[in-house]
Amino acid sequence: MAELATIARPYAEALFKSGRTAGAVEQVSALAAVAADPQLRQFAGNPKVDAAQVFEVIVAVVATPLSTPVRNFLHAVLDNGRLDALPEIATQFHVLVNAQSGVSDATIYSAFAIDGAQLAEVLVALERRFARKLNASVVVRPELIGGIRVVVGDEVLDTSVKARLEQMKVALTA
Repeated sequence: MAELATIARPYAEALFKSGRTAGAVEQVSALAAVAADPQLRQFAGNPKVDAAQVFEVIVAVVATPLSTPVRNFLHAVLDNGRLDALPEIATQFHVLVNAQSGVSDATIYSAFAIDGAQLAEVLVALERRFARKLNASVVVRPELIGGIRVVVGDEVLDTSVKARLEQMKVALTA
């Protein structure tokens, strides 16, 4: 996937520099979701179908109206035959927008569901720990037994019971 990331980076940077209109992240995310559809990829891969036809289909399927920079971006992606890279472009664009605003996405894996008040407390502690504002999403993973595992970018904070048991296993067998 390194090749796909390399292809996606210039597109994400160009879109980021072209003027981030309100809702651009949502629009690009919607485009990425549509581009991930296997039927659309099959349609786009048909040699009898040109980029303009693919553009019209995508615009018709996307529920949100697209701003001019996002429409131009989509034209550039399709004209260069990079529809397959669109989900990765959206991911990198989202990272650039978050970096500019000082926010990071965090995935919190928990053995149990976390309610709103508990999540607010956990977020305060995590924002202090990671020294930045976090957009958190919670994923329930019963195999953790207890505790949480937090992934922010390439950083991982694992305080789960499963991780502690694994550490104890390694210590005892060493």
